[in-house]
Amino acid sequence: MKDTFFYLSTCDTCKRIMTELDLPREIRLQDIKTEPLTREQLKELKDLAGSFEALFSKRARLFKERNLRDKNLDESDFRDLLLEHYTFLKRPVLVVSGKIFIGNARNTVAAAREYLQR
Repeated sequence: MKDTFFYLSTCDTCKRIMTELDLPREIRLQDIKTEPLTREQLKELKDLAGSFEALFSKRARLFKERNLRDKNLDESDFRDLLLEHYTFLKRPVLVVSGKIFIGNARNTVAAAREYLQR
C-alpha cells in the first residue's frame, strides 16, 4: 500500500493532527468522505492493523444510533460496516513504510510524529 493519510476533511481533529505531523509531500491524502475506502484498501489496512475491529470506531454516531453496542459483532460485521459508511473508520489512519497508526490518541499521534521524524 502506498503511504497514505486517511482522514475526514470536515474533522477538526484530523486537520489538527495533519498539521501537527507535518506530513511529507509523498504521503497521499485521502478524504474518506469524498473517496471512500475500497475493499482492497480495507483488506490491506486490516492486514497491517491485525483486525477490522482495530480500525473500527465505536464512538461513531451511527454505532450508537443503531444500538450496535448491544450486538455481538464479529470481524465480518466490522468489515461490512467499515465499507458501508466512512464514519465507522477510527480516524485518522496513517500508513507509512508498511507501518500503521490508527486514531487520534495522544500516544498514537506522538508515535507517528516520532516515526516520521526518523
